[in-house]
Amino acid sequence: MQDAFWKGKRVLITGHTGFKGGWLSLWLTLKGAEIFGYALDPPTHPSFFSECHLDGRIRSITGDIRDLNQFQSVVNQAEPEIVIHMPAQALVRLSYEDPVTTYTTNIIGTVNVLEAVRQCPSVKTVLIITSDKCYENREWHWGYREIDPMGGHDPYACSKGCAELITASYRNSFFPATAYQKHGVALASARAGNVIGGGDWAQDRLIPDIFQAVLAGNAVKIRYPAAVRPWQHVLDPLQGYLSLLERLHRDGSDFAEGWNFGPTDANCQPVSQVLANLKRLLGDRITWSVDEKQHPHEAAFLKLDCSKAHQRLNWSPKLDLPTALEWTATWYLAHEQGDDVARLSEKQIQRYEELKG
Repeated sequence: MQDAFWKGKRVLITGHTGFKGGWLSLWLTLKGAEIFGYALDPPTHPSFFSECHLDGRIRSITGDIRDLNQFQSVVNQAEPEIVIHMPAQALVRLSYEDPVTTYTTNIIGTVNVLEAVRQCPSVKTVLIITSDKCYENREWHWGYREIDPMGGHDPYACSKGCAELITASYRNSFFPATAYQKHGVALASARAGNVIGGGDWAQDRLIPDIFQAVLAGNAVKIRYPAAVRPWQHVLDPLQGYLSLLERLHRDGSDFAEGWNFGPTDANCQPVSQVLANLKRLLGDRITWSVDEKQHPHEAAFLKLDCSKAHQRLNWSPKLDLPTALEWTATWYLAHEQGDDVARLSEKQIQRYEELKG
């Protein structure tokens, strides 16, 4: 990542009020970029966006990504060079309860972003963020590569597979590599694992559920203690996204394709191991029990093969699981004590940048 590249860049981030979008917005403000955000109001109260006072640091526009006319107007007025699409209905269990919103947000929202970009001559670089769950999950014990087929058992996973297919279709139809000198737009997609970090209050995610229970003095209910997930601190995939965006902007269509930004194999651990690590950090404050009720299907095992990003972008994750959990716990405990979590978040970003990959 190059500070000089981002200084003064006009960047439009959709979904900036979400957990990952908030961290990305903060990071890019520290890099000197001019950030425009388009999203609904923060999905939770509190939220990373509000607790870090991002509304005073970027140009935040409230809107629904499913409203093409409004979004097109925002894009035309902002005239961004770079567009990063992040909003989503991102919860598997909620996708069972409300599949229509899940599909329209994650599929039509992606179409609207790409259509608005197609009509805006200032845009040169586009990154569509999807999910590791976009792949057809066969529960095998090796990582999914970018050439593996899209799929999706549940509505959320299916919608992310569709978003990847839509991105590839727009790239082939309107931004093909063979005509890059004519259209001048580099379009890529990126997939990450189970992202953790301070400031996530979403329901039905393990880490937010745990810390909400801990801070309330309650035991947390665990649905699938044996389920293996690819855990990674939020800053690891964000670093990958930003590195990819730099290469897309400089080298054009050579990097315009799908990319995986998952954790190391050592970070692909069962839920029970996450609980054991947090027990060492939190002591008697954390207790749990297994929820024996019937729950909707969730993948038992899923991880990404990130060889392409390692080799072509020289990207690798920096934080192992114990460190990622330590940074996360530090954030939530600081928030509980009323500390300045905006400043803490900035310090964690700066500390992350100083680490060797």
